[in-house]
Order: sequence, then structure tokens, then C-alpha cells
Amino acid sequence: MNEEAAALLPEDVASAGTLTVGSNTEYAPAEFIADDGRTPVGFDIDTIHAGGAALGLDVEVQSADFPAIIPALGTKYDAGISSFTITPERMEQANMIAFLNAGSAYAVASGNPDDVDPENLCGLTVAVQTGTIQDEDIAVQSDECEAAGEEPIDILQYESQADATTNLVGGKAQVMYADSPVVGYAVEQTGGQIEQLGDVFDSAPQGIVVAQEDTELAEAIAAAVQGLMDDGTLAEVLGAWGSEDAALDTAEINPSVG
Repeated sequence: MNEEAAALLPEDVASAGTLTVGSNTEYAPAEFIADDGRTPVGFDIDTIHAGGAALGLDVEVQSADFPAIIPALGTKYDAGISSFTITPERMEQANMIAFLNAGSAYAVASGNPDDVDPENLCGLTVAVQTGTIQDEDIAVQSDECEAAGEEPIDILQYESQADATTNLVGGKAQVMYADSPVVGYAVEQTGGQIEQLGDVFDSAPQGIVVAQEDTELAEAIAAAVQGLMDDGTLAEVLGAWGSEDAALDTAEINPSVG
């Protein structure tokens, strides 16, 4: 237990003894449901459990639709962890505690049978999970296609990342767009039926989210996560899922991002 971090906890959370966390458990390997059909697992889940233990708290992870997590902070959830890329727009809605760095990547059917050019997705069918940074970006790309006189992108939005992967494998989508660790995991889990297209790009920090008014809780979680960084626990947690290099060195609250 990290006594210094625990001392920063607001009284209501400390006395409750449990950190209630919202997560979209459909985004393997960051957060998803184990084979038992009920247990949340993944590197985000392991990270928040380690952080909770450092604070002397039990952690209760509740599955939620991704877009519904931030609006429910401070009421339904104490915190959220769900591959939240840190953006200025999200920091207008919540405190964000940085702990890992991840990029975006595309995936296509193995062998790239449609000869997809990652620099031009105009006119193609692209699968994304609703509410993600990739969902937002692909809409911008589609608008740019139309502005250039090309065909818009046919965007297939899914509540579950697993559905996006399934529809790429099944041929309904020609491209999948997701966080780079998610694409890497999907390639592995599909037995090579899909492959990453091009390099990882747009690397950016991801963070744990806490309500804007809950500054004490944000500071406590940041201190706990900093301890996990300093003693190597975070690198071990991420390393168990093949993402050790993603760990950051500083658990900054609301870092400056582009």
C-alpha cells in the first residue's frame, strides 16, 4: 500500500473502501470479459486494480458503453479506465491521469486483397468502435475525401471492438481502425486472418478519468500510479499483455497535448 497516496484520498472514497470504475469491457486487450463471461480482464483492468491496491481500496469494475462513462463520473463511477486517449476536448469534461502511450493503426484482411493504401481510404468501408478517437478521426477523413471530390468513407460503427474485428474478418469491412495494441491483439487472436496495414501513427497518452470536481481523488490516483511507475509494477502489468514499452514515466494530471 502507498501510504502517501492513500492519504490524499477524499474522505468519502476512503471510508467507502471501494473504487467504482466504469469501463467499456469490449476492447481487448485493454479491457474485455474473460472466458467465464463475467470477469473484466485486460491491461487497463490490471492497472486500475494495482492502483486501487496501492490506495488500500477494493476496485469494482462495471461494464459500460464507452460514450456513457465520462458523463457518469462523480455520480455512477468514481473513475473510468477505458483506453481514453487524452485530448483537449476530454479534459474539458474530466480530469485525465496519464499512464501509457498508444498509437493508432489500421488492419486489413491478410495479404491486403483490396490493395488498400493507408494514405487514402476514400470510398472504402472502415470499421471502428463508436466513441473512440478513431471514430472521430475517420469522420474527419471522410469529410476530407468529399471536399477533394472523392467518394466518402463508408464508416461502420460498432459498440463492441470485437464486432469491428469480426466484420473485418468476415469481409463486411475492408479496413479496421483502432488503437495499436488492439490491432496487434486482434491479429494474434484471429490467427493471422488479418494484418496490420502500415505503421503505428498518432501516438498519444491515454489516461484514467475522474470527474473535474474530484481533484483530491485525481491527485490520489495520480500518486498511486506514479508509485506503480517508479517501482516497475506498471511496466510489469503492461508487459503481461505485450505492451511494456507503452508505460509512461510520469502520471501527469491533464498533460499538455496537441
